[in-house]
Amino acid sequence: MDDRSSRRGTPNQSDEGAPNRAPTRAEAGDSASDRVLTKRQRRRRRKSDKADRAKQASAGEGVPAKVEQSKPGGKTQGAQTGAQPQDEPRGTRKVRRRGRRRAPSEDAGGNRQASAGSQTPQQAANAAPVEDSTPPPVYAALDLGTNNCRLLIAVPTRPGQFRVIDAFSRIVRLGEGLGRTGALSRGAMDRAIAALSVCAQKLAARDVGRMRLIATEACRAAANGTEFIERVTRETGLKLEIVSRETEARLAVSGCGSLVDRSARGAVLFDIGGGSSEIALLDLRPGFTRRLASRIVGWTSLPVGVVTLAERHGGRNVTPELFETMIQETVDLIDRFPGRNRLAGIVGGPRFHLLGTSGTVTTLAGVHLNLERYDRRQVDGLWLTDTEADHLVSTIAGWSFEERVANPCIGSDRADLVLAGCAILQAIRRVWPAKTLRVADRGLREGLLTEMMVADGVWRRPNARRAKR
Repeated sequence: MDDRSSRRGTPNQSDEGAPNRAPTRAEAGDSASDRVLTKRQRRRRRKSDKADRAKQASAGEGVPAKVEQSKPGGKTQGAQTGAQPQDEPRGTRKVRRRGRRRAPSEDAGGNRQASAGSQTPQQAANAAPVEDSTPPPVYAALDLGTNNCRLLIAVPTRPGQFRVIDAFSRIVRLGEGLGRTGALSRGAMDRAIAALSVCAQKLAARDVGRMRLIATEACRAAANGTEFIERVTRETGLKLEIVSRETEARLAVSGCGSLVDRSARGAVLFDIGGGSSEIALLDLRPGFTRRLASRIVGWTSLPVGVVTLAERHGGRNVTPELFETMIQETVDLIDRFPGRNRLAGIVGGPRFHLLGTSGTVTTLAGVHLNLERYDRRQVDGLWLTDTEADHLVSTIAGWSFEERVANPCIGSDRADLVLAGCAILQAIRRVWPAKTLRVADRGLREGLLTEMMVADGVWRRPNARRAKR
């Protein structure tokens, strides 16, 4: 580098990296600089000088002197971030005045407080807010139904929400033949055990803090249901609990409650399962609440589902007469429900709707959208009008078994069950007619996760959690 370049320096070179730099015209002294500054600029500079002297005096009383550390290449830097060399020419403050630090402030007791740039590392650590780096707790929910085995593993996020980090679903048809024999068959139990083994592996791979694993209608109704639960524990290590019909209805409401229209005065939520169908009547006239379980004014569990109804009447070749028979049979079961008329003044009105969660309604939604492959993001929360629902049911009822298999949203797994589900849906719509039906691709697992997270207070503010402890 020649002499001219060394005198100029480079824009990125610090004062400490060039201690022998020749002073500029502005750095020659106070008298020269005063002649080129306005009166206001001189006043501001004197105030800045006074603040810097006060800061240095404060740092000399309670802060260790700056220690310079060598950096690769022979340069040195201060150990305290933002500290300036003591021999820096005064004229350079004119350039840096725009971003200069404020003078040290005083607390309520008159004690002078050092600025952030003159704090020790320990003082800075104590003053900085402490962020909670603890990872969120992991929750798991498993639902072993008459037709499906489903698992969700999730972590809480924003209040009332969670993020799914792992999931599993498989059709096992645990209730196959249950209506004829009254017991779970060996083949059905083997299929369920295989699916539960996969769930056990997924749970073991995650640091799950709390889980709840439930079994529903198939294990409730089977004579060997308890024996099967014991076998599950022996072979997979999972401890399942058989829940009541009332608990199942409440969990369905907890899992789907966020899809209830906030402006509605009433709604009927239903879950068409494999061996039973849960129905809950929600009276929202007192006002909307996040705890929709408190708005349940009536619930029932019909002893009929897609598997049991299809086995009783057949699911492959369903004539219009047979389809009507399945509808009427389900209507007769609903008529036995003593609380079916508790929303009589709301049903059919503009602020009343149905909310369905089951493979039946999600299948209808997928067919309605002409999906080439089922997509939960497009289905969950979809609204169907009563005209659209009637058209979908009549369309699927007119398809042959092979046409139902060919549809990507039905497939071979549901081709013999979908019409039984449509019959149950039509029965519900006849008893509680509504202008709109909302589709929910969520249910018991989401209800389990929500109730566990609410019980643990993971969505409460930190101060509220500490107060409770």
